[in-house]
Amino acid sequence: NDGVPKPVNYSRKYGHTKGLLLWNRVQGFWLIHSIPQFPPIPEEGYDYPPTGRRNGQSGICITFKYNQYEAIDSQLLVCNPNVYSCSIPATFHQELIHMPQLCTRASSSEIPGRLLTTLQSAQGQKFLHFAKSDSFLDDIFAAWMAQRLKTHLLTETWQRKRQELPSNCSLPYHVYNIKAIKLSRHSYFSSYQDHAKWCISQKGTKNRWTCIGDLNRSPHQAFRSGGFICTQNWQIYQAFQGLVLYYESCK
Repeated sequence: NDGVPKPVNYSRKYGHTKGLLLWNRVQGFWLIHSIPQFPPIPEEGYDYPPTGRRNGQSGICITFKYNQYEAIDSQLLVCNPNVYSCSIPATFHQELIHMPQLCTRASSSEIPGRLLTTLQSAQGQKFLHFAKSDSFLDDIFAAWMAQRLKTHLLTETWQRKRQELPSNCSLPYHVYNIKAIKLSRHSYFSSYQDHAKWCISQKGTKNRWTCIGDLNRSPHQAFRSGGFICTQNWQIYQAFQGLVLYYESCK
């Protein structure tokens, strides 16, 4: 997490990546989320931080068989997470090369600008994971994800005032900023109050993608590493599509 529990100094040298991994020789899970200072340091017990209550947040937890973890290991190298709690037995070090180095912050591996991989959940669901490093100096949504997924995207990220990128229709597949979220007919809130990071295919397009991750549509985020995991699961798409109140067209 770039915002660690009880931080002393915030550092932008690591990715904007947030999450946790747990596994054994059979399987494990990967939690990808947007919550600063979460999870707590294990020795201090479980807690949900105030930083997760102040604004809207998002997350996805996926179970993977162990044979997927070498690919995840490579994706994490590109994301360059700020690891603040780590325990990887030596028996895994020859197969998962990068994670132990990330734990000790001693990675000497060459980091590609971006990396895309296909993952399969324990029950056979296919996912695409996009990982960008801080050397890929562009908007991950417009420059890469929308064009690769071949779909117009509606994006919901933290829209801090005067720090957001406008909707972008300059490339074959467009990216639009969601401006407000609805939870019910009488409950809605602005994207300025939403720290979540997700996007979906525009309604009516044939490629119904949902992506959940840890980067905002902000000029500053072009200089940060991070990523998104994407699925064509229909139930997930419907759930997120129903949250969109309105979005910003291109000017």
